[in-house]
This record gives sequence, structure tokens and C-alpha cells, in this order.
Amino acid sequence: MSELINNREYRQKVLKELIMELHDGKPVDEVKERFAKLIEGVSVSEISEMEQNLIMEGMPIEEVQRLCDVHAAVFKGSIEDIHKPVHIEEIPGHPMHTFKWENREIGKKLESQVEPALVAFKDSDSPENVNGLLENIGELLEIDKHYSRKENLVFPHLENAGITAPPQVMWGVDDEIRNRLKEAHALLNDYKGNKEEVAQKVERVVGDIKEMIFKEENILFPLLVDTLTEDEWLTVYRDSDEIGYTFIAPRAKWIPERADYDEGSSQPHVESDVVRFDSGVLTVHEVETLLNHLPIDITFVDKEDRVKYFSQSSERIFARPKSVIGRTVQNCHPPASMHVVNQIVEDFKSGAKDHEDFWIRMGEKYVLIRYFAVRDENGEYMGTMEVSQDIAPLQKIQGERRLLSE
Repeated sequence: MSELINNREYRQKVLKELIMELHDGKPVDEVKERFAKLIEGVSVSEISEMEQNLIMEGMPIEEVQRLCDVHAAVFKGSIEDIHKPVHIEEIPGHPMHTFKWENREIGKKLESQVEPALVAFKDSDSPENVNGLLENIGELLEIDKHYSRKENLVFPHLENAGITAPPQVMWGVDDEIRNRLKEAHALLNDYKGNKEEVAQKVERVVGDIKEMIFKEENILFPLLVDTLTEDEWLTVYRDSDEIGYTFIAPRAKWIPERADYDEGSSQPHVESDVVRFDSGVLTVHEVETLLNHLPIDITFVDKEDRVKYFSQSSERIFARPKSVIGRTVQNCHPPASMHVVNQIVEDFKSGAKDHEDFWIRMGEKYVLIRYFAVRDENGEYMGTMEVSQDIAPLQKIQGERRLLSE
């Protein structure tokens, strides 16, 4: 019997039976004894998790709430002790809760949809099965948002704490997963009967994703819990929406427990003083608004290789969370491209080059990325400016236009 009681599925089944007994009018005292035996040696968090699973299975919250009286009777204390989250990952809306919830949903996606679609494809590469697997791999591309929040919002805080190796290694693996997903998607989108090659690609990337979930849950997340302060978690929370989420949206708005928390503090402070230029005078608000209205994205990296500023246009090509400010430019890029970044900066500092241009396709966008060495009147290097722009609309321009649009 003890082996059964230690079985989570068994406890879940009994918990459901107890709730139904309460629903049918059985007195709390009669249910209390079975409940006490059920939870013997079980953590408070697991009890809450069992209740949450029942709700997710469709049981009305009101029915689960019937256990509250039983909780109080068994624990002889406040019911809040049962339902109050013990760890940050149990707080709905907290970034850690969201990260772990995403991992659960990614795992479910793999087991319930991607892997069955792969089995069907391996059995028969019919057009229907090819399209089914293609659709599932396409949806898995959304995992980029989970990885991007980790890399751009969380890793900077680890770097500030002197923890640099794990983020770099993990980012490299993230990129491998991204690339393998894109390769599998491309092969399926232009399927040529190479079933074995496609199946191996998909199996490999599914295994990689599962391995990354394990690494996050058992290595990264405990490290984050031990390292990040509440203020640092706040910066992660405030910038998360800009990047987005994978398969979910946060279940609740996170409000820190600390007494001095000011929700309005996340809003930028606009000073009333002015900035005097050789060619005019603007207020700080005017400068910021003007820069944000330019049809280009601007990022400035100072002479110490740290990101110092980025514009915030309404349609930025590359997401820039505020946590990137103060981060070294090398740590803002995937390990695979770090040598390119270092070469550009070295050439600018030495004077070997003053600019460097790249252009890439991103869906319907054709993005021109330009880097300029910023030097003062004496030729001293002050930093690097990155300017990016979607030039696809400009390439369509023909002839002349001299009249106003209607």
C-alpha cells in the first residue's frame, strides 16, 4: 500500500474521489482521515500541483475548493499555507513560472503531436503525412521565443554575476536546435522522397529539444533561482512581452511582494532639460521621439564594447530588450557569429575600416545592416553604430513621384 501512496497518479485518483465524496455531502471529519494518509510525506507544492491538474482536466474550481476545509482540519492552520507558493517557479506570472510552464507545453507538443506525426511519416511518406509533419515542425519554430528570452533577458544577469561559460555554451546549443529545425522544415517543404534523411533530422532535433529542457530544468533554472535578485527578475518580466512566448501566455500579472514596488517605475523618466547642438536645441523628449520616428533602427556600442543605446521604433527589425543596456556586444550575439563581431570592432578601433555592410532575407523583409565607426573631431574612436533597415519597399521604387498620395 505504501508503494501506491507514493505513486503520484494514485494520489491524484484518490484526491478526485475525496472531492466527489465532499460534493455528495460526506462530512469533513470522515474525509479528513483519508486525506491525512494521502498527503503523508508529500510536499505542500505537490498538493497544490495535484489540485491544479484536476482543474486543468476540467474539474470546476468550486469543487476543488471543497478541500479547503479539509486542509484546515488536517494542518490545523491557515489554508494559505497550502496555496501560497513556496518557490518563485510556483508564482503565476513570475518569469520562472512562465519558463517552466513553456517547457511543459513544449514537452507535450513533442510527445502528443510531433512524435506521432513522425511515426506516421516513417510508416508512409504520403502527401498528407508529409504535410502533417511539416506543420508540426513549423509550429516548433516558435521555440525561438523561449530561447530568445533566455539569451537576451536572463543571460545578461548571469554575466553580470561573473557566470559566463554556461550561457555561452547553452546559446550555442540553442542555435543548433534553431538551425536543425529550419533544415528539417526546408526539407519537408521541398520534399523529394528522401524519407530517411528527413526522419533522422527530425529525430535528432526532437532529442536535442528534450535534452535542452532537461538542462534548463536541472542546471539553468536552479542557477537562476540562486543568482537573480527580485529587481533583476523585474527587468526580465518587463521585457518579456516584447520578445513573446512559446505556445503560452503568462497566466497572471506578477506583482512582487516587496513593499516599495512601484508599477509606474517601469516607465521611462523624461527629463525637461535640453540638449544643445551646434545646429539647434532640443529637449530630451524631442530627441528621443525624433530618433524613434526614424525609418531605421539604431544601436550604439561605446568604446568599451558595451551597448549604450538603441532606438525604439514601432517596427523594430531586431528585438532589443532594455536589459541589453550595459551588456558587451560580444555577449549579445550567438557564439557562432562572435568572431565576426570581434573582427568588425577590431577593424574600427585600429582604423582599418570605417564601415561594414551586410544584407539578409527575413521572410518578406530584405534587411540591410550597416555598421559605422563613430569617431570624434580628433579621429578618436568613440564606438560603433549599427543601422538596420528593411529595404524591400525601396527596391520596388520605379520612375518618379511628384504628387501627394491620395
